Amino acid sequence: MKSSPLLLCCLLFLASPFATPATLPPIESPPSKKMKRIEVLHWWTSGSEIQALHSLKQKMETTGHHWQDFAVGGLAGESAKNTLRIRALSGNPPNAAQIKGPEIHLWGNSGFLTPLNDLVQTEDWDTQIPAKIADYLKVKEEYIAVPLNVHRVNLLWANPMLFTLSGAQLPHSLDEFFIAAEKIKKAGFTALALGNEPWQEATLFESIALAVLGTDDFKKAFLLGDETVLTGEKMHLSLTTFRRMKQYTDSKSPGRNWSATTALLIQQKAAMQFMGDWAKGEFIAAQKKENIDFVCLPAPGTQHQFSFNTDSFVFFKTKDKQIRAAQKAMANLILEPEFQKEFNLRKGSIPVRMDLDIHAFDACAKASKQAFLHAAKTDNLLASVSHSMGLGQAGQSALFDVLSRFFNNDEITPEESIRHLRAAVLADKL
Repeated sequence: MKSSPLLLCCLLFLASPFATPATLPPIESPPSKKMKRIEVLHWWTSGSEIQALHSLKQKMETTGHHWQDFAVGGLAGESAKNTLRIRALSGNPPNAAQIKGPEIHLWGNSGFLTPLNDLVQTEDWDTQIPAKIADYLKVKEEYIAVPLNVHRVNLLWANPMLFTLSGAQLPHSLDEFFIAAEKIKKAGFTALALGNEPWQEATLFESIALAVLGTDDFKKAFLLGDETVLTGEKMHLSLTTFRRMKQYTDSKSPGRNWSATTALLIQQKAAMQFMGDWAKGEFIAAQKKENIDFVCLPAPGTQHQFSFNTDSFVFFKTKDKQIRAAQKAMANLILEPEFQKEFNLRKGSIPVRMDLDIHAFDACAKASKQAFLHAAKTDNLLASVSHSMGLGQAGQSALFDVLSRFFNNDEITPEESIRHLRAAVLADKL
């Protein structure tokens, strides 16, 4: 296998020495002597994520291949990705790994990954996968990754009972958000559930920036690196609006993970959370009902936009025929209609296959699919910059740091952060 020295250096440089991954044990059933283990690296460790992935593990067992779990939680997947780099560059990669966005191209161009052409020719993926998403999965027109879903990132989750008790109305604009948050706060409740992890803060900022900048300027700033927009008045307003929301969070937010933050809404301790649709998986796992226990709506001011995040798996090259057979079986299973429905019902996302009937899904998912299709037609479909789709590893890491420092340190001015934010967005081009 030949690999580009420059790409290998980039991959090694990005492996953080500070990652402290924690591996979970493999699934319970031991493989028979005839079954071949396929080691799968991923970062899904919350209750709803584990439930969603369980159906794929079970289906792999029925094909005669044993799933060996290698789950690495923490930092919204960064710990898992750092572990993957170390394993691959030391010559011992897992057989399959969860990666997404521009990083798929980085790995694909390095020569580590198995092309999936044979499967594409058989399954006709081009008719099943939206073109905007397929672009992330190909290198030189060859599929090298298989997608599981489509997540909508720009969503607001709300506990309707706390809105009723405080006399607040569900917000559809940023101005309405602050009116509602003030009423909820005065009623003695936490208005905004937020875990002060950099990626959660960036998720919040992304929805604010979408509303303030609008689609065209958001693309110019974060996806095209337009310095005029990056340093303009709208970016200044995005930052000040972002910091203004801090007063509605609770004192226990530092370090709290996203699922524990969603639990505040489930337990009626907080009224709202800006989070992607994977949060719905936590409500479902807690047996909560939509429009009774929780409400799902577009992030205020972003009704016509769809910030997307797509999870996918890649397969590392191996000479072991049994492992290759297991990789092929896994890739096929992921796009099967039955699995697409089972997985996404539990995960909170929608199937990446737009040809599937989702009548069994809830209203939030149905609305999400319609929003995706409409956004695709109107050019309002945007790769998430807070979830490894719109920016590369260097740019996203730098953006997280800039936004987190600004949000948590009132002495840092918007003007100072704008300078650093510009450098962060342009980091991938250095």
